[in-house]
Amino acid sequence: MKKRAWLAVISSVLALAGGGLTTVAHGQSKVVWKASDVHPLGYPTVEAIVRMGKKLDAATNGRISIQMFPSMQLGGEKEMIEQAQIGALQIARISVGAMGPVADEVNVFNLPFVFRDEAHMRKVIDGPIGQELLERMTNGPGSRLVALGWMDAGTRNVYAKKPVTGPADLKGMKIRMMGNPLFVETMNAMGGNGVAMGFNELFSALQTGVVDGAENNPPTLLAQNHYTVSKVMSLTGHLIIPEIFVFSKKTWESLSKEDQALVKKVSAEAQQEQRKLWDAYTLEAETKLKAAGVQFVPADKAAFYKATQPIRDKYGSKYAALIKRIEDTK
Repeated sequence: MKKRAWLAVISSVLALAGGGLTTVAHGQSKVVWKASDVHPLGYPTVEAIVRMGKKLDAATNGRISIQMFPSMQLGGEKEMIEQAQIGALQIARISVGAMGPVADEVNVFNLPFVFRDEAHMRKVIDGPIGQELLERMTNGPGSRLVALGWMDAGTRNVYAKKPVTGPADLKGMKIRMMGNPLFVETMNAMGGNGVAMGFNELFSALQTGVVDGAENNPPTLLAQNHYTVSKVMSLTGHLIIPEIFVFSKKTWESLSKEDQALVKKVSAEAQQEQRKLWDAYTLEAETKLKAAGVQFVPADKAAFYKATQPIRDKYGSKYAALIKRIEDTK
C-alpha cells in the first residue's frame, strides 16, 4: 500500500475511534466531534446541534467543533446509539424509548395522553422531573451515554389516506408505530393494528400499502415526504414524546472539567433554542402541507383517551408517584 493511502486509512481509523479527526492548530489539539440525526439539515433537532457546534467552536477558539451527519447517514437510532457507546460518534439525537432500559422511569413519557398538551410537557422537562431523568439516564447501570438535554418533538397524530376521527375509523387499518410494545399496544387500544417498523422503511411501506398509515408530527410528515402518500392528518394527539440528545460517555470522560461544564452550558441553551426553531418550523410545515393538499381534521380525543386507559393502567402503575408529579406540574 502506498504511503499516502496508508496514512489516509490510519486517519480514518483514528477519527472513528477517537471522536473526530485530531490535528494540531496554534499549539492546541483540535477535535471534531461527530453528531448524527435521522432528520435532514434544517430540521429543528439538527439545526440546534449545528448551532451548538458553532458556539463550541467560538468558545474554544476553534479547538472543539461539531460535524453533523444528518438524514441517517450513519444509520438509524439503533446504530447511532451503538456508535456513541464506543466513542465513534459523540452526539446523537434519539427517542426516549431507546433510553428506557437504562432509566426505566423515562418510559412514563411514552404513555398515551400522559401530558395535557405541549405546554405541559415543556414545563415537566424544564423542571425538576426533567433534570432528574437526565441524571438517571446518565448514571444508570450500564449507561455508556451522557444525557445532555431534551428536545421537542411535538404532538403525534395519525396520518393516512382517510380521516381517523374516532376508534371505529381505525378498524382494520395497519398503522406503523415505533418499535416498542407499548406503542404497538397503544395503537391496538385505539382501534387499529399497530405495526412495529423501522423509520427508514416507512416511506416505501406507505407507497406500497404494506401499512395504511403512520403517526407523527407535521414537520416529519413534510420532511420525509410522507404527505405525498398520506393526505389526511387526524389530530388524535395520542402521544407527546420529548426526545433527548446524548453524548458518548467514553469521549466525555476524556474531557476536562471545564470542557464538560461548557458542553452542559451550550446543551441547556440548545434545549431552549430547539424549541423556538420547532415552533417556527411546525407553523411553516403546516402551512406547506395545507398548500400541498393535506387535510387536518379534528378527532375525538376524549374517545381515544378512554380507549387507551388500559395502556396507562398496565404500563403506568409502577410509575404512579411520578405520574402524579407530572399531573401536578402546572
